[in-house]
Amino acid sequence: MVHRSRTRHNPARRGGAGSALVRPTPPAEASRAPSRSVHGMRRRTKIIATIGPACEDEASLRGLMEAGMDVARLGLAHGDLDGHLERYHRIRRVAAESGRLCGILVDLPGPKIRLADFGTAPIDFEKGSRCNVRVGADCSTIDDIEIEYPGLLSDVQVGDRLNIGDGRLLIDIVEKGNDLLVAEVAHGGRLSGRPGVHVPADRLQMATPTDEDLVALDAFIEVGVDMVAVSFVRSAHDVRRVGTEPHPRGPLVVAKIETRAAVDNLTGIIEASGAVMVARGDLGNECSIEDLPPLQKEIIRECIALGRPVITATQMLESMITNPAPTRAEASDVANAVWDGSSSVMLSGETAIGHDPINVVRTMSRIARRADEEFDHHGWAAELAELRMTDRDGSSSSVTDAMTLAGWRAAEELGVDTIVCISGSGFTVRSMARFRPRAQVLGFSQDPRTVQQLTMSWGTVPIQLDPEIGENDRVAESLIAAREQGHVASGDLVAVLAGAASTAPSTNILRIERVP
Repeated sequence: MVHRSRTRHNPARRGGAGSALVRPTPPAEASRAPSRSVHGMRRRTKIIATIGPACEDEASLRGLMEAGMDVARLGLAHGDLDGHLERYHRIRRVAAESGRLCGILVDLPGPKIRLADFGTAPIDFEKGSRCNVRVGADCSTIDDIEIEYPGLLSDVQVGDRLNIGDGRLLIDIVEKGNDLLVAEVAHGGRLSGRPGVHVPADRLQMATPTDEDLVALDAFIEVGVDMVAVSFVRSAHDVRRVGTEPHPRGPLVVAKIETRAAVDNLTGIIEASGAVMVARGDLGNECSIEDLPPLQKEIIRECIALGRPVITATQMLESMITNPAPTRAEASDVANAVWDGSSSVMLSGETAIGHDPINVVRTMSRIARRADEEFDHHGWAAELAELRMTDRDGSSSSVTDAMTLAGWRAAEELGVDTIVCISGSGFTVRSMARFRPRAQVLGFSQDPRTVQQLTMSWGTVPIQLDPEIGENDRVAESLIAAREQGHVASGDLVAVLAGAASTAPSTNILRIERVP
């Protein structure tokens, strides 16, 4: 197993209060000439697709990449570790054979609580009926539900509502005995197998990440995974418990905001993370449904303020699990997530178990691209500039803020269509992309891990720069590579942002160059 260094990432290095979002371009487009829509714009918002039984074969993976998948997600809550490692290597192989970049995000299960097995025959629970709830792992019946959680009787109280099977069954705890709870069915439904149960997060005594999470994480660190999502985060301490090296040496750590405690401790969690996911499923269980939309906007805005990429997830095109087209409301949901400032939008069951995963990705790509075309780039950047330039403490993040703001303004004033960012860690690229410039952002790095991690960043075309190139030749070689890959043409005016050296702690070079 790989030993995880306890070195922590420095929030100032990554961007302090107010750093904003970064927007990625599909990795599929990173290795090919830019793909323009009928309106002349490439899709800016990235797409994360969950890999499951419906799309894990090589042909399907290739189709997902061609349709616009930028990042492949492996949800470890379902399936075994060996199976996920096999999928990981298959994704890498298909991407390499296709000449495409595709990031990989491993989503750790966290303290997932499940019911003991109901068996294969579905059981119907009627509203108003009562059942006993016990600690156990043998079997569950309509009269006695067993939950595989030793702390059940101490953590769950009378008056709590338990959500079972992602809302298929809701039960209210009405009595509490020495060895069992008595529940009344508030919303009837059908259960089978071993569904999960949501217990209010502020009651759980289970640590995040779990020991099982850390074992799985070690296995994926060993093979070089790009990003890891941590489930049921409640505080910055939970993020620090992951214990990996700062990215890009380690994976980019994505904190999932899905508990009330996480909302209450949001700023600290974002500062401790490399990126954030708005996990609307469990978050919707922790708060009232009418509070969820403003919470989504609040979380995204805070990520923008603190300079972290943000993913909007859960039920974005849910109806497409079985249907060939989304509902109008789902299409609007995706578009609004783009306009809110999401770096990436995520598909879960739609691709993992859906009827036509490739069609789902293609549909989301069309919706996101059209929303990108209507994005208020100037208004966004102007508002961000006001927010960010209030921080003048002279730190490395403040220097980068000033330089990227100057880069955005120069590109706007000169009508520059391309901004070239050269970065060791991806810091410069993300800092520039958070301004959501109209110009395309080319993210160059000599670190292959950084390039893979930039697949999740808004509006960024990640490009590998030869590691052997010297510090003084990085700009010239980047312009040549951009021209050869079809992103720019000879004679084009471009803005170039970089550090004086690849290890520089801040962005301190801004140049306006002609492409040779």
